[in-house]
Amino acid sequence: MTDHSVSAFLAGLAGALADHSVPLPGEFGLEIGGRTVEPREWSTDLDPATGAPLARVGTAATEEIDQAVHTARASAPTWAALAPAERGRRLRRLADLVREHADVLARLETRDTGKPITQGRSDIAAAARYFEFYGGAVEGFLGDSIPLGDGSLAVVERVPHGVTGHIVPWNYPAQITARSVAASLAVGNAAVVKPADEAPLVALCYARLATVAGIPDGVFNVVPGGANAGAALTGHTEVDHVSFTGSVRTGRAVARACADRGRPVLLELGGKSAHIVFDDADLDRAVPVIARALLLHAGQTCTAGTRVIVDQRAHDDVVAALRPYFESASLGLGLTDPEVGPVISASQAARVRDLAAMAEAEGAVSAATVADVPAAGSFVAPMLFDNVSRTSTLFHEEVFGPVLAITSVDGEQEAVEAALDSRYGLTAAVWSRDVDRALRVARSLDVGQTFVNGYAPGGGVELPFGGTRDSGYGREKGIEAFTEYTRSRTLFIDIAKR
Repeated sequence: MTDHSVSAFLAGLAGALADHSVPLPGEFGLEIGGRTVEPREWSTDLDPATGAPLARVGTAATEEIDQAVHTARASAPTWAALAPAERGRRLRRLADLVREHADVLARLETRDTGKPITQGRSDIAAAARYFEFYGGAVEGFLGDSIPLGDGSLAVVERVPHGVTGHIVPWNYPAQITARSVAASLAVGNAAVVKPADEAPLVALCYARLATVAGIPDGVFNVVPGGANAGAALTGHTEVDHVSFTGSVRTGRAVARACADRGRPVLLELGGKSAHIVFDDADLDRAVPVIARALLLHAGQTCTAGTRVIVDQRAHDDVVAALRPYFESASLGLGLTDPEVGPVISASQAARVRDLAAMAEAEGAVSAATVADVPAAGSFVAPMLFDNVSRTSTLFHEEVFGPVLAITSVDGEQEAVEAALDSRYGLTAAVWSRDVDRALRVARSLDVGQTFVNGYAPGGGVELPFGGTRDSGYGREKGIEAFTEYTRSRTLFIDIAKR
């Protein structure tokens, strides 16, 4: 595919992407082997801000998953044989192309997921950074030698798995596709990506841009689909490694499918992350971060920080400071750049409302919410709940909506116990001016990332990211991701003595 044809394709979308009432022209087929393949089945991708059709998108059947996997298998050796510097150069070229078309891609992400356009732009900027970072870092990804004396030489090298499968959720498809595929391709794998049917459009565009960047046909394949497509990918005998981001229930099924084949899997399964706010915390610093991290993408972020565990001496001040963020948050169409957009679907909106009603039935107190909620689309009012009991559903279950729970505790030990009272272990934050206490508490939390006096959900590109317990295992992001997408191979040479 030429640079001109891809640019023309994206330019053709630009006009429709300026207005939520306009569906996208044409159809989005499957991207297999460097070309667009017409699928056996089609689905309708809806705009969550309006509920109206956005695009007609291919949904992969088992046979098409098989086609994509075999195409990747055939392409992987040639790609892996390239020098790391050359693979890196082409990935950096892909980063440049993502930046070149950032406006169209950001609007596409906003229309597809419902998030405000500012967040869409941030996601595309982060995606470009992933391709750039891994394209540069791979040249420094080195093996090891093992000292065994003068009579031998032992070398441990890292080699690609071969074909990697990537199952991407609907909340951050632009970012999550880029972060996993960039690391995998950098070390020499070929990838098959299955984005969710609800939001596959940017991932499909990445595949087209990859051909322009010089990534060989078949190395970057994108096949949207639902549960059947996911099962076909994770159970495929030619898929050597799977990266999955999604629910605990589905993640366990993916892990079982990979275990049956004896293949590795990386799982990122969400969380119920806690902010621990002590009585000496700088609330002017903490409260805006807590509120914005929760309201980001209408709470549909696995690292949203949905529990605030606050020392009872600071409780009233924290509630008072948080209340305005929930009472005044603007809701609207993503392209108008509100503070809060819709959730992904009507069914998700209903689930969030049901959990909120359950919270009140279990004794939580509604401390703040938004009165004016758009009637059309999948909008949910941001909700702040106080007096949330540690025995309640809201304290333990991931909502995936704009709902924040406040639980009061007495002192450090009780705060840590409350934070640990969760089956999840993804991220956490500790807010305190006492650095000794903050570090002590941070180290006591069983999570993948802990922030002190700050909160950056998921961390930066450079920071290893993943969870413990029901939040999954394995690490994306940072150099550590390279170890996930490779396996070690030991070479031993017996040196003959003279």
